[in-house]
Amino acid sequence: MFPSKTKKWLPCALLVLAGGASWAQAAEPRSATAGAFSLKQAFDAAWARQPEAQSLSTRNEAARARREVADGWLAEPAALSLSTEGDQLDGNDGSREHIVGLSLPLWLPGERSRMGAVADAEAQATTSGALAAQLRTAAQVREVYWQWQRARVERDLARERQAKARQLAADVARRVVAGELALADRHQAEGAAALADMELTTAESVLAGAAQRLRTLTGMRPVEAASPPERIVDGEPEPADSEDAPALEAAHPALAALRAQSEVARSSAELARVQTRANPELTLSATRERERSGESYDQTLLVGVRIPFGSASRNRAKQASAQADAIEAEVQWRLERERVLADLEAARLRLDAAVAKARAAEQRARLAEESRGFFDKSFRLGETDLPTRLRIELEASEARRQAALAGLDRTAATSDLRQALGLLPE
Repeated sequence: MFPSKTKKWLPCALLVLAGGASWAQAAEPRSATAGAFSLKQAFDAAWARQPEAQSLSTRNEAARARREVADGWLAEPAALSLSTEGDQLDGNDGSREHIVGLSLPLWLPGERSRMGAVADAEAQATTSGALAAQLRTAAQVREVYWQWQRARVERDLARERQAKARQLAADVARRVVAGELALADRHQAEGAAALADMELTTAESVLAGAAQRLRTLTGMRPVEAASPPERIVDGEPEPADSEDAPALEAAHPALAALRAQSEVARSSAELARVQTRANPELTLSATRERERSGESYDQTLLVGVRIPFGSASRNRAKQASAQADAIEAEVQWRLERERVLADLEAARLRLDAAVAKARAAEQRARLAEESRGFFDKSFRLGETDLPTRLRIELEASEARRQAALAGLDRTAATSDLRQALGLLPE
């Protein structure tokens, strides 16, 4: 029962707490809606926040506009000119002349097709660049995500160790009261429980930091799955053998982006070779004039062509710059290809090592758990002393920890292999 004074302010306090909870909930980033916070959810949320994702539609629109320009019949928009002439300043005999002209810029020979090739290459570069940006985002998400999963496993294991240490300490305390064990045994058991408390506090702090980094990247509060520490439900499927090598150079987003940049530079160099002069112009003009007031207007039609003279030196800098870009992109592609192949080989080796380590760790954990059961029974029967029991408990906990982390490392190694292959999270 609450005192009478407490009853008076309790409703107000509840309202304040409820309002504060609602405000805090509204201020928090959104969280995953159902089930565990998967790697695919984290990647989708992180990619949606990237500048490349938000500007992609606009860049695609610009690429389509460049293609439309290349498809046009004129090199530049047509120009309309209007002029009129009269003798009002030095006389007024009624002399008048009105001219309407239309200027139509024409393509240079070969310029239109090369302009279209540049537009197509830039559109492909936009698409490839977006995929490369997605892969870079996936690398960041994978690194932070698996750090969070590792911290979660460490926290869950620390909770289990704490529960078992507390249970053992309580059992020792009962046996001390019964006179079966000495007070020194109780101190050892309580010391082990205190150590488990410290480890849990440290694990929770590390998990909070990892969750914050993941939330900063994705804008979402990660939701943990209710699963045993050794069971990771958010892993990626292993890549098929067909996803491995010969098609890697064509399919890997990083290589495809550099190849597209090289194609843009090459097409731009081809365009610069034909743009050695300004565009010629077709002019159409109509003239309406009279000599004196009262006379009828005469009308004439003029058709002309304006052909600028060319100069190779004026366009030399543009051609050299485009060729330099093409050479640079080609060299970058070769270097990136070597890096991708090296990363792929290293990722395969890491996965093989992780699989072997996980198998050994699982076997060790199984044997340690069986030994823990044997020694727990003998300790209860008084056949084993407390230091031995604590050592066996520590070994079993450490073996279980290594098995759980080895399983996580195997899952993360699979994710790293998919990253090396240029595959996005699924």
